[in-house]
Amino acid sequence: MIEEIETIDEFLARHSADVEEAVRKAAAAEIMPRFRQLAAHEVDEKSGPHDLVTDADRLAEQYLTEALGELLPGSVVVGEEAVHANPASYEAIRGDAPVWIVDPVDGTRQFVHGDDGFCTLVALAQSGVLLASWTYAPARDQLATAVRGQGAFLDGERLFAGSPAPGRDLRIATSHPDYTTAEQKRALLGLWTDGVAPRDCGSAGLEYLAVARGELDATAFSWEAAWDHAAGLLLVEEAGGTHLTRTGEPFRITGGNALPFTAARDAATARRVAGLLASSV
Repeated sequence: MIEEIETIDEFLARHSADVEEAVRKAAAAEIMPRFRQLAAHEVDEKSGPHDLVTDADRLAEQYLTEALGELLPGSVVVGEEAVHANPASYEAIRGDAPVWIVDPVDGTRQFVHGDDGFCTLVALAQSGVLLASWTYAPARDQLATAVRGQGAFLDGERLFAGSPAPGRDLRIATSHPDYTTAEQKRALLGLWTDGVAPRDCGSAGLEYLAVARGELDATAFSWEAAWDHAAGLLLVEEAGGTHLTRTGEPFRITGGNALPFTAARDAATARRVAGLLASSV
């Protein structure tokens, strides 16, 4: 448990491993026992048939909410399922208290279908600034971490996003058309051009990890929900990448962004993708 006199930097130096342990335990207790074992009554729709929630989502978020709150007294937790139940709780991201941003199962659709492409996302932020993140893919036993100013790591190995190879089509994961407005669809059409190879995205957290690893050149996402983006954005930044909105500004987890936005392996790629997104609107 953090002592009241500790700064956030001191907390992270002393307790990052405790956060990692909490993430792993939440997955071991509530997610993996249900992987490929879900009963029909354990799966519900939220906004529609592509927006699913399971008992694993709810129970893993409850586990993390209790564990992270105990580790850092005075902090608040903004979790996807809690915000679905009480949208006003999202406002804590804009407050001054340290905030844990939690997506218990990012890629619920994949999880429900028995695909291992899902992960648990946790980020720590304060006053809109991302400070640390944990991206855990339990079915693959992969854990990526980042602390602001200290680099990004996957299973202890430093990550470097690098730059796309000259002359090769840019590989970009994009929002599915079902989740975009008419204006956002027009913006994303800018990516259907020579030299770009767009595809629909899977788990946002794992797409960000792919950018940080240099396996994917960029993302182009059209929604702002912080639990999908916070952990991955810091991971990409600490691996040497960057992010820009359609109007060329950094993405803000507090909202009010011009969408779609991109996270990319390097600044030149981010500028190119942002320019393509702006060209069709």
